[in-house]
Amino acid sequence: MYSIEEIKELIQAVDESSVGELEIRNDMKEKVTIRKEAAMRPVAEQTAAPAPQPVAQPAPQPSETKKEEGPKDSRMKEADSNYYEITSPMVGTFYRSPSPEAGAYVEKGAAIKPDTIVCIVEAMKLMNELEAEVTGEIAEILVEDGELVEYGQPLFRVNPS
Repeated sequence: MYSIEEIKELIQAVDESSVGELEIRNDMKEKVTIRKEAAMRPVAEQTAAPAPQPVAQPAPQPSETKKEEGPKDSRMKEADSNYYEITSPMVGTFYRSPSPEAGAYVEKGAAIKPDTIVCIVEAMKLMNELEAEVTGEIAEILVEDGELVEYGQPLFRVNPS
């Protein structure tokens, strides 16, 4: 049987990770299952919670003084003075197309508008379509199809127009 200390350590490890459920069995067929509360909630397929609304901001002028910046609430951020990065609003799997048979939403050099869907980030079986939220041209695609992405990870570099 597992000791209370071992179980507490397992709970803490699951709590501090992105794992939603952990099941462990020992040689005596004893089993311990630890689930996070969010992992126990039923989730309807193909419905997505609203993503945070990004705000495109112009690049600072060289004469402006730098202010300390806190975490950005937006999934758009400045990459440098000429580009914006579209970042992931959540942890999940990045997909360039709506299905394996379909073509990619956007390619390098594609003209985009704020309502252009650029990709899908799948999280917990929910397919979340991401809109560009900026007018411009895709300068670079920074992740591969099917790649796991983190919150705030840059997905696309955009040359705004």
